[in-house]
Amino acid sequence: MKKGFLFKKYEAPFQSPFDKLFEIFKELITHTSGDFDEAIDWLRQLDMEYKLTDSSYTIDDFIEDLKKKGYIREELKDDGTSGTGITAKTERAIRQAALDQIFGNLKRTGSGNHKTKYSGNGDEQTGEFRNYHFGDSIESISLTESLRNAQVNNGVDEFRLTENDLVVEDSRFKAQMSTVLMIDISHSMILYGEDRITPAKKVAMALAELITTRYPKDTIDILVFGNDAWPIAIKDLPYLKVGPYHTNTVAGLQLAMDMLRRKRNTNKQIFMITDGKPSCVREKNGEYYMNSNGLDEYIVEQCYNQAAQARKLHIPITTFMIANDPYLQKFVNRFTEANQGKAFYTGLKGLGEMIFEDYETNRKKKIK
Repeated sequence: MKKGFLFKKYEAPFQSPFDKLFEIFKELITHTSGDFDEAIDWLRQLDMEYKLTDSSYTIDDFIEDLKKKGYIREELKDDGTSGTGITAKTERAIRQAALDQIFGNLKRTGSGNHKTKYSGNGDEQTGEFRNYHFGDSIESISLTESLRNAQVNNGVDEFRLTENDLVVEDSRFKAQMSTVLMIDISHSMILYGEDRITPAKKVAMALAELITTRYPKDTIDILVFGNDAWPIAIKDLPYLKVGPYHTNTVAGLQLAMDMLRRKRNTNKQIFMITDGKPSCVREKNGEYYMNSNGLDEYIVEQCYNQAAQARKLHIPITTFMIANDPYLQKFVNRFTEANQGKAFYTGLKGLGEMIFEDYETNRKKKIK
């Protein structure tokens, strides 16, 4: 039989009308921060322009299917009127879509928790052998290698198996990682005609879904920072919006370190996504000191102090700066030096890949 190639016209995988619209809907609902009515308005406009539906299956049919499948529900709005909102099932579908979209095409390592360079009594086999020591579990003894040693050491005629013949297959500890992801929600995240908050929260959703489903022994906490900083739940990520805020990086770092102090894991890290300079701090008397003009020395010095404090606590900070102003790079460089952490200057397009690769790199080493 002859071997060769068969070329034919590409045929897209079959998708039901609902599935086709649902893929678009998940993207729209992310951009509208969970506003169902606005997302449907956008979907209707796209339908008019690109003919997404026909008379056999309309947008109204799609909405009915969303209700039947449990993706939306009737709820009261903030103003007291009734409306439609998404359910936890949709929130999970959005996070999964973000995971597939951002990390789906990247090469992934095997499942498990964070590997360290330290061998010993662990739960992952390395394929290497060492002599048996008192306290090693019986299950770790390599019977084949031990029998071979007994034959070599004691001969075949008078077979004896002694403790000196026993070898065990070495194993590695799996370290657990605690991560705090900081997201800048200051007003600059939507300025200059660029939506920066949507890519940032999509990365957050993807990272949260990755950790909770693939590394369940790890922890992920998310906080946002504007004039102040506060934690948000993973389920609230689709609804995240930018506010009329300055950038209080100090408050975000303080809260992140407080969160990590309560974690029992040895390995801890902070990821910070920001696009602007620190422009706000809260004084001890509760008042805010704000300055949006350039880099205020009083504010940035407090940022450097927090970076140094995190270093003392053995908490590395990785900064993802989605802006390329030279004076901001100078600030981030000094901030990173104070913490002995890392910094990436990235556009929105490469943000997800960089965060994924850095997380995977950190999980392969023991952070000291």
